Amino acid sequence: MARTESSMLPLGTTAPAFALKDVVTQREMNLQNTRGPRGLLVMFICRHCPYVKHVEKSLARLGRDYAGQGIGIVAISSNDAVNYSEDAPDNLAEQAKQIGFTFPYLYDETQEVARAYDATCTPDFFLFDGVLRLVYRGQFDSSRPGSGIPVTGEDLRAALDSVIAGKPVNPNQRPSLGCNIKWK
Repeated sequence: MARTESSMLPLGTTAPAFALKDVVTQREMNLQNTRGPRGLLVMFICRHCPYVKHVEKSLARLGRDYAGQGIGIVAISSNDAVNYSEDAPDNLAEQAKQIGFTFPYLYDETQEVARAYDATCTPDFFLFDGVLRLVYRGQFDSSRPGSGIPVTGEDLRAALDSVIAGKPVNPNQRPSLGCNIKWK
């Protein structure tokens, strides 16, 4: 696994449009039908990455905790499923069901969406406000596989709470760290 930091897309960037199929429901999801009135959280994840496995149960909990609070949440996997079959849509759907994801889980076969977001690793998080301007990009929390630090999601949760409360998000943000996206 290649340890890769997120690119830290500039704050204020407008959310790029996307239209991808949900691996569970097969429904086409896009920027407009996934956003909430207060914003949208876009998470680039996958199934095989140990960094994602380290936080996936907490991601499911985050989805449940923030349901109905005005923030849309969507996960996207952009990994090359030919060379990383664990990240093929059927396996992603199985992951979503096993872990209990309540948010759409989309597959970006062309990898165009990952490139548009300048996503570089899994997990990689992008939080946009109600007008779809980037207000947070960075780590879930300081925990990493084998670090002994509990997984809390404190960094991302603080940003979500600020957006929900209509307050500015702290601009002091640390990059996410994970496996590099598996480009074709």
